[in-house]
Amino acid sequence: MIARLLCLLAALLLPLPAAAQVMLTFHSFNGSMFGGRFPHTFVALQGTLDATGAKIEENYGYSAKTVSPAVLTGPVEHIVMSEKPKYLTSTNRHFTVPISDATYWAIRAEVAKWRDAPGKTYRLDDNNCIHFVGKIAELAGIKVEYPKKLIRKPKAWLNHITALNPQLGAKAIK
Repeated sequence: MIARLLCLLAALLLPLPAAAQVMLTFHSFNGSMFGGRFPHTFVALQGTLDATGAKIEENYGYSAKTVSPAVLTGPVEHIVMSEKPKYLTSTNRHFTVPISDATYWAIRAEVAKWRDAPGKTYRLDDNNCIHFVGKIAELAGIKVEYPKKLIRKPKAWLNHITALNPQLGAKAIK
């Protein structure tokens, strides 16, 4: 009896390994004429893969490769970019969701699809950073809409997505 009690006590006191999990965070940046950056939305992935224990620290956004007046008139060259860690701290963090390894790999495949798309695919009103982040949100099981009035307003759009998905437990960012 004492041996059983000691085993039970040891099991309760031994530290358990942390559950492996990748977290997907949705960011927006307000943009500034003086700061030289336009409003933008992107995602960040952080955590550990269950299957391999690999550490994940990545972020992806979609943009025009070169910002010029051509962006206003038609498709332009695109880029999938990653932000520097310093930039991540100056953004609006709208909400974070846990994702499975399978969803992580589906997101990575989607990022590659957008990155490797041939030709000029960035279009300000129908294939911009919002559409990219929206596709990733859908892969994570989040309901997405693209109201025309929000298509150039990443922060307002992510606030709209927050309202569409009360299960996230997130609040709109002012």
